[in-house]
Formats: sequence, structure tokens, C-alpha cells
Amino acid sequence: MKTIARQNRHRRVRSRVSGTAERPRLVVFRGTKTLSAQLIDDAAGTTLFTVRESGSSVETAKKVGATVAGEAGKKKVTTVVFDRAGYAYHGIVQAVADAAREGGLKL
Repeated sequence: MKTIARQNRHRRVRSRVSGTAERPRLVVFRGTKTLSAQLIDDAAGTTLFTVRESGSSVETAKKVGATVAGEAGKKKVTTVVFDRAGYAYHGIVQAVADAAREGGLKL
């Protein structure tokens, strides 16, 4: 039931949030064993890159956010649209966003 509720929330968020080439969508997935983030250009239907770390903690989230910011800088991306994927914006999800901001991304 929790997964279905999260998927419903994600569908609602995705109806309003879309990424473009200038401003791709930063999606966070919080699994039990891994944490991943992707930059997606929805207009072209492509994934620019994926960052995945094993572990699901705030420290891991900070690493993922910093790595996303670094990779985005290499691709000359400065602003992104944040997609929390139906998760509450606190803890791990918030740590990814904060670390990406500290790395130079505008959310």
C-alpha cells in the first residue's frame, strides 16, 4: 500500500513537472539498499546521466547530490527541476537537494 500511495503521489508530481534540455528534471529514487538520482530531458526522452550509491542514509545522499552537481557542471547544466518522486521532502531527499545546491545547481 505504501508503494502504491507513493506511485500515485509521483504521478501527480509528474503531471506538473517536466524537464527540458536547458532545465532537465532531477529525479531521486530512494531504495532500501541503494540511492540514485538521474537528470532527465523529458522533451527529448533521454537520460543525461545516472548516479547510484549503495546505502540509504543522509551521508550517502550528500555524496549523491555532490556527484550530481559535478556531473551536471560537466554537461554545462546550471538549473534543474527537482522531482521528489512522491517521497516527502525531508531527510534523504532533502539532503540530495541541499548537496546539489551547495555544488552549484539551481533547483
